[in-house]
Amino acid sequence: MIELKSAEEIGRMAVAGQFVGELLAELSGVAAVGVNLMDIEHHARRRIAERGAESCYWDYAPSFGRGPFRNVLCLSVNDAVLHGLPHDYVLRDGDLLSIDMAVGIDGWVADSALSVIVGTGDPADEKLIEATEVALETGIAAAQPGGRLGDISAAIGEVARSYGYGVNAEFGGHGIGRTMHEAPHVANTGRAGRGLKLHPGLTIAIEPWFCRSTDKIRFDSDGWTIRSADGSRTAHSEHTVAITPSGPRVLTRRPAPDGSSADPTRKPATAA
Repeated sequence: MIELKSAEEIGRMAVAGQFVGELLAELSGVAAVGVNLMDIEHHARRRIAERGAESCYWDYAPSFGRGPFRNVLCLSVNDAVLHGLPHDYVLRDGDLLSIDMAVGIDGWVADSALSVIVGTGDPADEKLIEATEVALETGIAAAQPGGRLGDISAAIGEVARSYGYGVNAEFGGHGIGRTMHEAPHVANTGRAGRGLKLHPGLTIAIEPWFCRSTDKIRFDSDGWTIRSADGSRTAHSEHTVAITPSGPRVLTRRPAPDGSSADPTRKPATAA
């Protein structure tokens, strides 16, 4: 069942979204050479507790995981792209780290993710991260009232292919609102003009993720961490978005370095 939210309810989701965006921006600054993943995890735990928020990840136990999940972040390094378990690992120069988090505040949830390079960046990694960010913004732009869910999926897939990346359709975005995972599934590739009609009040998490040289994945023995099948680097970007009568509203925008409410923008790289 898909629940359409009122403007007031979307506003309450935006409260959670603002916190998620601000904390993700903060965590991306904490991630540095020599920092242990568990330090980032515990930093997030403190901030969530101080805010009086609730992690959507803690005790999460889906059918595919070896749960319950007992962390508030997914921290995925290099060839890990989704559901990475925080563990005793010290970040090294050049690591590619994806940070994913979802919290609830007063019964309403927001979910977002970003990828960053720790220390010195490899241009190929920078391009990979950029591709997910461009795909995310393009998918958001396609989330127009009266459109179709396939418009979002097609937009994401087109960006991936323009950069020379394949798309894995096993995991993608999802509905969100009172809980972290609601209907509908939001695939990262599809056909425009097909699928669910996008009505005002629909709230979804849009989350493109790509691997550098494969569209296949494998699971770690922990039952959670998902990696590229060939060991190539990966990246992941995500925002929670509400469909409104005037267009898509991003609820998890991160503050820019100058303190403004918008994410810093990137210049698109030349596609491969």
